[in-house]
Amino acid sequence: MSYSFSSFTEQLQSSLSHTQGEVKKLRTGRATVSMLDGVYVEAYGSRMRVPEVAGISAPDATLLVISPWDKSLLQAIEKGVQAADLNLHPVVDGEIIRIAVPSLTQENRETLVKKLHQVVEAGRIGIRSARNETKKEIEDQKGTAGVSEDDIKADVAELETKVKQALETLEKVLQEKEKELRTL
Repeated sequence: MSYSFSSFTEQLQSSLSHTQGEVKKLRTGRATVSMLDGVYVEAYGSRMRVPEVAGISAPDATLLVISPWDKSLLQAIEKGVQAADLNLHPVVDGEIIRIAVPSLTQENRETLVKKLHQVVEAGRIGIRSARNETKKEIEDQKGTAGVSEDDIKADVAELETKVKQALETLEKVLQEKEKELRTL
């Protein structure tokens, strides 16, 4: 093997991680602590994520409870959740914030499934783009001293194997999330 796949592997991992993160953000109607991972609040003069300033629990499938470590942040957390565009409505209840997570309607589920397919397709496009770039780089080695036709064929075959594995991973993520969206 003559080609170094490190750059390609980084692009592949980046594309997979980004897509998986976007898929994770799609709300399923079940309360999960990770729903608030991307919610920011103004605290101590900077923007911080909710999990950095509070404990979050999901005592049941329809409720999230946020317990700020510093009670003066209650209003900031409430505003942060409202501003996050998650269609969640926080309620300050003494020293905690309760968030009732509404179940999804069938129409909302179908919309989320469509969005899921768009997110995964964007991930596939990213992977294919990285593959095309890398394949061109491999084939451009033709005629270079110390690089044989067999080396190029082997590198292209390895590239295709890595791409196939990444696309299978995305397909698995898609199927799991779609099942989750349709069955809750």
